[in-house]
Amino acid sequence: MKAMLLERAGAPLVAAELPDPVPGPGQLLIRVLACGVCRTDLHIADGELARPKLPLVLGHEVVGEVAALGPGAKRFAIGNRVGVPWLGWTCGACRYCRSGRENLCEQARFTGYDVDGGYAELAVADERYCFALACDATAEAQAPWLCAGLIGYRALKLAGDGVQRLGIYGFGAAAHVVAQVAAAQGREVYAFTRDGDAAAQDFARALGAAWAGPSSARPPVALDAALIFAPVGALVPAALAATARGGCVVCGGIHMSPIPSFDYDLLWGERVLRSVANLTRADAEEFLPLAARIPVTTHTVAYPLAQANEALADLRAGRFSGAAVLIP
Repeated sequence: MKAMLLERAGAPLVAAELPDPVPGPGQLLIRVLACGVCRTDLHIADGELARPKLPLVLGHEVVGEVAALGPGAKRFAIGNRVGVPWLGWTCGACRYCRSGRENLCEQARFTGYDVDGGYAELAVADERYCFALACDATAEAQAPWLCAGLIGYRALKLAGDGVQRLGIYGFGAAAHVVAQVAAAQGREVYAFTRDGDAAAQDFARALGAAWAGPSSARPPVALDAALIFAPVGALVPAALAATARGGCVVCGGIHMSPIPSFDYDLLWGERVLRSVANLTRADAEEFLPLAARIPVTTHTVAYPLAQANEALADLRAGRFSGAAVLIP
């Protein structure tokens, strides 16, 4: 199979021909139809997440068709469309797994990090961590749901009940999905972008944002909660300052630059600052049908698999709105 391979952090991906993977017990062999390009892939490629399997096939927003079943695999049939997310395996026995918090399992394995992912023509995945997808949308449109959508949805849930005025810092792939979910739920969305990024602000308004402006600005109203998707630590005190008493600021990324010190007054008033780690299968079982019902429209830019380096570079530079997707 053709694949784009990360051989070492900080180096471009290399086009490679690898042996076709063989599904083991309980696994699926998946013919990749589309794979989203996530900011986490950038963090891995740039060495900001320090312990990936190397060499590695990146990619954890995988949409594909089941091509073969490993021994004992029976949840899906050959030809079914499935999605493969970041969470690829958990131990099932630790205190986190037993309490419904499998996303915190210390032995968890992640797609495109601990095991090879979807920057390839074929992939294998544990069928227990795959999800059925309908074929009434394109694979390209569905791919961002598998991480950007799921993390955005989990961040929104953890922001708490009664959130009417929602701030979103960093209007990229996750934000453009969760903004649609929030708008469908009748919430007001306030979008924050890089200073001077008028295109992203217009994009946010087109998706229903009540207000859009630079992250250095204060919104016209106090926020009930804020979600931070940009990996910029300085946004934490900014978001706290924009959030009303009793509100919650949720950091939705897996990596962030250092958070500067800030006065206790920003946290006082029973404000909450928390992070989101990974996702649970329950999140996917809730979000994927919801995304199809709304329906969530993903704005994508497609790249051939061989142009994975260009897709990563364009994501790093913020050259597009929405999400990049590789098409083998």
